[in-house]
Amino acid sequence: MTTHLLKRASDRPTPQLSLATDISLRLARLHEVCGPGRRSFAMWLAQKTEGPIFWVSPKWLPDKLNPRGIAHFADPARFILLTPTRDEDVLWTLETALRAGHVPLVIGELTGYPALTPVRRMHLAAEEGAKINGSAPLGVILTPDNGGAPGVETRWHMAPSFHEQATTWHLKRLRARTASPKSWDIAMGENGFFPIEGTARTTA
Repeated sequence: MTTHLLKRASDRPTPQLSLATDISLRLARLHEVCGPGRRSFAMWLAQKTEGPIFWVSPKWLPDKLNPRGIAHFADPARFILLTPTRDEDVLWTLETALRAGHVPLVIGELTGYPALTPVRRMHLAAEEGAKINGSAPLGVILTPDNGGAPGVETRWHMAPSFHEQATTWHLKRLRARTASPKSWDIAMGENGFFPIEGTARTTA
């Protein structure tokens, strides 16, 4: 008699937001983006999603989003800007928005790195939010320097560069649970960002 092993994992594919071939972010999880081009990466995500976007940043942060700059990537009316007055309130707002499950993209600008416990709480909140209306939210934190938040699903670094006399960006996937580190040169055309052919390379 043939026996079948039971397994906990589901056979259903994990929902992901695909930016390009081999560049994707798993939904219902928290991801980290760092580097001087981190806001550009966030705009790329905005281009690939529909519906409202919660952008959470500390009230004292000097650099604010400019609607004219946003308009080049996405409709500024999609962005709901939230400015808590304390660091802990920024994390609480992100967690609450993810748990609500009604906002497809939740982005938080941080001045430092959250500890493992709040990262895990945001993972769980995003998973709970995915069960509410069947649409999984995507959580993203923008962090300074080279990043370093523990427990995130992926960590990306984006910085401006130059390629054939055109302004481009260099994107690196520094960390991922299910993929190896990799880098790409990214350009922007009429339809948004795209990887420059032949620039993808595996990194150590």
